[in-house]
Amino acid sequence: MASTEQILRFGIPKGSLEQQTIELMRKSGWRISVDSRSYIPSVDDPALSLRLMRPQEMPRYIADGHLDAAITGSDWVMENDVNLVQVESFIYAKVSMKPTRWVLVVPENSPVKRLEDLAGKLVATEMVGFTKRIFAERKVKVDVEFSWGATEAKAADGLVDAIVEVTETGSSLRANKLRIVEELLTSNPVLVANPASWRDEWKQSKIKQIAVLMRAALDADARVGLKLNVAKKNLDKIIAVLPSITAPTISYLYPSPVLKGEEWVAVETMIAEHTVRELFPKLLEAGAVGIVEYPLNKII
Repeated sequence: MASTEQILRFGIPKGSLEQQTIELMRKSGWRISVDSRSYIPSVDDPALSLRLMRPQEMPRYIADGHLDAAITGSDWVMENDVNLVQVESFIYAKVSMKPTRWVLVVPENSPVKRLEDLAGKLVATEMVGFTKRIFAERKVKVDVEFSWGATEAKAADGLVDAIVEVTETGSSLRANKLRIVEELLTSNPVLVANPASWRDEWKQSKIKQIAVLMRAALDADARVGLKLNVAKKNLDKIIAVLPSITAPTISYLYPSPVLKGEEWVAVETMIAEHTVRELFPKLLEAGAVGIVEYPLNKII
């Protein structure tokens, strides 16, 4: 049982990143259970104490020491303007969590063509601090108000002159007859730590363990393992069409009468999953037999 001094208080983002983070931690080796009425998930690691929190608030709770480390968005770290240690940056590939973009948006028929055209105008956003800093850096005076939600509607209805809003593809903006003037920030999930916690030897080791295993699970998420057999005389043709993270592993097969006296080898490698459908016909044509594809849990 971990002592009270050896417990890491770790935050999981509530909302759009919640399930992806829990699934990623499951693949990393932790089993997490979340009660729908509780913000304190259970985990099969006595050295971890988990909390569910909104990613917008997470950086502040890490900075004040309520949490030792957490997964949150790099945008909210920037918005809160706090001093944290960024341990790892993640892009959730297979779980369809792409980097998000914060963009400056105006109505489709607005005369505004660039950020500087908004001098003296009203801008609404959830990222008030960040937006104020952007306009100040560009020496453009605007009024920035906090938006509690439905920010796109405020621009579409003419309640504000522009908005700074988050988007992935921009399709929702186009549907609301809004136009992107400029991309201001690209954000993705990050693992960040409290500086004092990071200086603690045990806590830093635990945070690094989480970072390494989550990165390993992510790296494995979009790849598969591949095994196949091939006559040695055809090995060069197989290698020529076989992509690999590193050189594939080659091992000789035990002689068998089924192989009619030919020298055969086994080939094993890791490849990007999206290449499989194009690769299999090429491998068969090059002489591969007994092709086996298998999932990967972690790649370190």
